[in-house]
Amino acid sequence: MTAQGTPSPRIGAIDALRGLVMLLMLVDHARETFFLHAQVRDPMDLAVTAPDLVVTRLTSHLCAPVFLLLTGLSARLYAGKHGTGAASRFLLTRGLFLILLEVTLVNLAWTGRLLPPVLYLQVIWAIGLSMVALAGLMRLPQWALATVALLIMLGHNLLDGIVLAPGQAGYTLWSILHQRGLLDLPWGVARTSYPVLPWIGVAAAGYALGPWFSLDPDPRRRRLLALGAAALALFLVLRGLNGYGEPVPWQAGPTMGATVLSFLNLTKYPPSADFLLLTLGLGLWLLALFEAVPAGRLAWLRVFGGAPLFFYLVHLWLLRGLSHLALALGLAGASGRIEAGAPAQLWMIAALISLPLFAACRWMVGLKRRGRHPLLSYL
Repeated sequence: MTAQGTPSPRIGAIDALRGLVMLLMLVDHARETFFLHAQVRDPMDLAVTAPDLVVTRLTSHLCAPVFLLLTGLSARLYAGKHGTGAASRFLLTRGLFLILLEVTLVNLAWTGRLLPPVLYLQVIWAIGLSMVALAGLMRLPQWALATVALLIMLGHNLLDGIVLAPGQAGYTLWSILHQRGLLDLPWGVARTSYPVLPWIGVAAAGYALGPWFSLDPDPRRRRLLALGAAALALFLVLRGLNGYGEPVPWQAGPTMGATVLSFLNLTKYPPSADFLLLTLGLGLWLLALFEAVPAGRLAWLRVFGGAPLFFYLVHLWLLRGLSHLALALGLAGASGRIEAGAPAQLWMIAALISLPLFAACRWMVGLKRRGRHPLLSYL
């Protein structure tokens, strides 16, 4: 056991869980890139979407919440090793770096234009802003930080009734924090796809979990399992009551399966309290499970999770390149999409794409271990 209050060094289960959610993200982005047959605008629209595609999309719901939780947790481990001041500076600079990446390389990969008419501010933007916010919040006492995290995650739906129109005072700030909106740019508009307030709460919650990683593995796993169970139980209560916690009520369907999918059809933009309780509860259980698995069995997942930003950038450009290749070979329509008749094909496509990504991430992980350049830590 390490000294109380000093988290242990890099923990393999964290990288493994991060690697898992990165691979689930790859499946979802393959869907956006390749799924042409019966493509729907919203894969969670139960009225027009096949159940197997809904389930495929549901698996990706774990990605952003678990990744933000692990971001906060990793920041606490970094602070335990380098000190609070160094961690705060790292969060601030890396957060700003991610925001810059979102509006440049990431948007270029998605749209093919450096100055697109619609600039989408998505998950990398949300992670960056959350890190900037956490750089300040981390200086709060442990109890205060945990309280703030819970209040944000579980209480932000009380703000759903505040809807501002363009031109109203506070519209820009509110669109960044809690309401999806369009912000004027000199050449077009920016779409705040990921309102950031709930994600700040998730990152803060991850940081508040940090002291648990000063404990021996067994009591830590018991705490993670208990907290995950509490989150899932609260989700079942709130969702069952069909009231506070999720703006879209569930409805009984013609079959048990349809009812279950309606029950699990939760709001992600911004993530409702129910969405966060479900995904983070499962994430905590997975983290506890991965801590119990022998390290060697998770080595391949740790490779993906050991260079997450590098993975993210490379997979976007790889998907874009494959789309252009399919178009050049006449395998895709004008949109560059390849027809995929069923979600099972998407999982196979993602599995094939993961092979070169594994090689690239393994190279980057090795480079990070050997290298001393500070920029490598950002990848």
